[in-house]
Amino acid sequence: MRFQVLGPFRVQLDRGEIPLAASREQRVLAALLLDANRVVPMSRLVEAIWDEHPPTSSVKVVRNCVSMLRRRLVTAGEIGTESGGYVLRVPGDDIDLRVFADRAQHGRRLAAAGELAGAVVHLREALALWRGPAFTGVTGRLIEAAAAQLNDQRRSLQEERLSHELTLGGGVELVDEIADLVAAEPLRERAHGQLMLALYRAGRRTEALRAYHQVRRLLVGELGIEPGQELAELHRAILKADPRLAPVTAPTAISRPEPSRPAAPTPARPVPAQLPASPHAFTGRTAELDGLCGLLDAAARAGTAMVAVVSGIAGVGKTALAVHFARLVVDRFPDGQLHVDLRGFYPTGPPVDPGEAVRGFLAAFGVPAQQLPEGLAAQSALLRTLLAERRVLLVLDNARDSTHVRPLLPGGPGCLTLITSRSRLTGLVTTEGAHPITLDPLPLGDAHRMLIRRLGAARLTADPAAVTTITARSAGLPLALAIVASRMVSHPHFSLRAIAEELELAHGGLEGFTGMDAETDVRSVFSWSYRALSGPAARLFRLLSMHPGPDLGAVAAASLAGVPPSRVRPLLAELAYAHMVTEHTPGRYAMHDLLRAYAVERTDIEEDSAERPAVTHRMFDHYLGSAHLADLRLHPHRDPIRLPAAVLGVTVAVIGDREAARAWFSQEYPVLLNLLRRAGSDGHDVHAWQLGWAMTTFLDRRGHWHDQAIVQQLALEAANRVRDRDGQARAHRNISIAHLRRGLHGEARDHLWHAVRLYRGLGDQVGQARTLLNLGTVAEHRSQPRLALRYAEQALRLFRAAGHRSGQANALNNAGWYHSQLGNHELALHHCQRALALHQEAGNRYWQAHTWDSLGCAYHHLGRYSEATECYRQALSLWREAGERYYESATLTHLGDTHLAEGERSAARGVWREALDIVVELGQDAGRILDKIRTVTTG
Repeated sequence: MRFQVLGPFRVQLDRGEIPLAASREQRVLAALLLDANRVVPMSRLVEAIWDEHPPTSSVKVVRNCVSMLRRRLVTAGEIGTESGGYVLRVPGDDIDLRVFADRAQHGRRLAAAGELAGAVVHLREALALWRGPAFTGVTGRLIEAAAAQLNDQRRSLQEERLSHELTLGGGVELVDEIADLVAAEPLRERAHGQLMLALYRAGRRTEALRAYHQVRRLLVGELGIEPGQELAELHRAILKADPRLAPVTAPTAISRPEPSRPAAPTPARPVPAQLPASPHAFTGRTAELDGLCGLLDAAARAGTAMVAVVSGIAGVGKTALAVHFARLVVDRFPDGQLHVDLRGFYPTGPPVDPGEAVRGFLAAFGVPAQQLPEGLAAQSALLRTLLAERRVLLVLDNARDSTHVRPLLPGGPGCLTLITSRSRLTGLVTTEGAHPITLDPLPLGDAHRMLIRRLGAARLTADPAAVTTITARSAGLPLALAIVASRMVSHPHFSLRAIAEELELAHGGLEGFTGMDAETDVRSVFSWSYRALSGPAARLFRLLSMHPGPDLGAVAAASLAGVPPSRVRPLLAELAYAHMVTEHTPGRYAMHDLLRAYAVERTDIEEDSAERPAVTHRMFDHYLGSAHLADLRLHPHRDPIRLPAAVLGVTVAVIGDREAARAWFSQEYPVLLNLLRRAGSDGHDVHAWQLGWAMTTFLDRRGHWHDQAIVQQLALEAANRVRDRDGQARAHRNISIAHLRRGLHGEARDHLWHAVRLYRGLGDQVGQARTLLNLGTVAEHRSQPRLALRYAEQALRLFRAAGHRSGQANALNNAGWYHSQLGNHELALHHCQRALALHQEAGNRYWQAHTWDSLGCAYHHLGRYSEATECYRQALSLWREAGERYYESATLTHLGDTHLAEGERSAARGVWREALDIVVELGQDAGRILDKIRTVTTG
């Protein structure tokens, strides 16, 4: 294997090992290898080199590193440039990490089928690839975190293999290996149990019992917890010399793997791993976990899918139970795990649309947005098809009702679906046969044990009466207990008695969390955390409840508060420290829905009602101003719109270049969509349609045309509400572009004629002309080049009348293109050369690309192939600079035609294959380009 990461980091070529002395090159290559054959965003490569605070030259440094790696890896793998990042293209069997994953997966599948002996062979082969800790010699927070995960996977796989060998009758020959594993990871209970069983089978019963007492002392002393149920039962069985501990059969002989035998390459397919981290200090729920295990085993025996609905009041630990159980059985689902927070009971903002969730799951399996069928029903059917032959675990968190999750349910027998909701979802129980699991608050004993896990036994034994009061007043709600524990950890000098008395004296409770008596009141738990905040932090906490979510950055928070970002960052840090918000990714903050509900209440009580519209106004101003700036970075020559003047206290995001603009839109898209949806109720319809307009370039160039249609429809509705004809016209035109890209030519034409009529009513000649050019494109796609030419000539006259030179250039280019389609190639050259001169004069590089492509077409038909080739190469360079994949594929197709006309069949095939990759990525019809490739392959 050429790339070795499971131990000291090495790159081995035929001529020997490649030295990677520069740490930056090591980190970039390591990041590319972790996601080999997938695009790694530039932001992740920057993070790989600099843990934090990258310099302004960070992107340039990454590009230099990639350039150096390309020269070094010329025979080992290709580093391709993709929109927004790079991809290392390398066969899977050239990377020991991929071979390890394939062999491990094969072994697990054999184990799931009951073929334990074969499973052990493959698991041994996988583990034999390791030469030491992963990525030894590579530093940096990102790579070290990935290495830690890989090392944990190694240990887990070793435990799995040992478990299978013990099941097959192993014992004495495993003692030393398990003892080494226990010494390296003394807190892994499973390994201790394996050691006890191996010692017992080796006839060393006393040592097995001693091993139990050693691990018990360790767990109680280090974590304040007793050994788990499984370990305790094994201890009792050894004490009784339970005959069931003896091997059922004689030890099965298992062949050792042959060294250096290459693994057969396995076709790569995405295996999503979306489960959140295991919940901290998970306690109790033994009956529920046992019930879920029994249901899962029964479903496996019956060959059916399992759906479980976990319901209960908010804060009772539904998500924690679902994620904890999912983590326990994750190895039974080798084809991946899917997770989505459906936000069914979010205090502000609508729930996640089932269609959005379905599209997110399809994307996790590698289905590009551009390949999605129309409509939720078809997309849901595609998801069921993908899941039909896979064993996948799904966690659908915080569902509102049965209809919220039905489109997400798999139909195949190999899947497990865990749904959490505050509602019982009886519809799913009745019609889909889902298994209901209702969570009650934790019993006092489990609540007490949860506090022990978080605070340690020593502190709680000092005042048991106060602990009893705290657990009772927290009403067994894990969320309330966690907040209490967090405060006591943060303030070790606070006495338990003082906190207990404060809880006893508090009155009232959050709506939806008030039980039949005062014992279920949890508002006091939030209130004392809130009162401990500084005044500015408390105000920010209240204002964050007015943000549509799901999360926000510091600059957006600053605009909400009307203060500079430098003043809001310490306040966010204070809120995060007090667990009033969560910094779930660096610089992005989210608020739990219960805390948001409390913040809404405090806002209603404490904030002046006259001030709230100003807060909302600042928020809309921030996002509109930032989106407009990001769009300007992507499309600097776009006809501008006049934004409403931003009010005092608004800060716009810093977006320095095209890369930053793409990153900003990608990160903020869920927020922008929520803003568009609530614009009507907030009275900010002008902001809404202008926000939709600002999102157009990003969505179009990324090929997100389904989303584009949704966004522009919301923009149109907003413009309709305020009867803004300019906004209506722009939205109609943008909707048409989304339809046109998806081949919906009739719908596109209808929206364009709506736009034309609106622009005529406004006397907007430029708007009319732009729309006529779009109508020309529709006509061309409907095989009407003469009609398309007439539209272009009408547009040219309107642009001239308006004195719009850039528009004239666009119209000249389009007219030239249509002349070429009609056989008037010399006239086409004349028009396009005039267009190019105007675009170059204005510095409009995007439309220069269009015109270079048109010139290439004219030169091609005139037989001037070398000039055509040069024009196409100019266009390609500019398309790639802009990240414009749609038109890049078209120019590559034209370039291939020219190569073929010159007799360069190999060159034609090469560029057509590049075009094919893009066409497939964008979900467009690949038939025409495939026919071209077949012609030069078989002809």
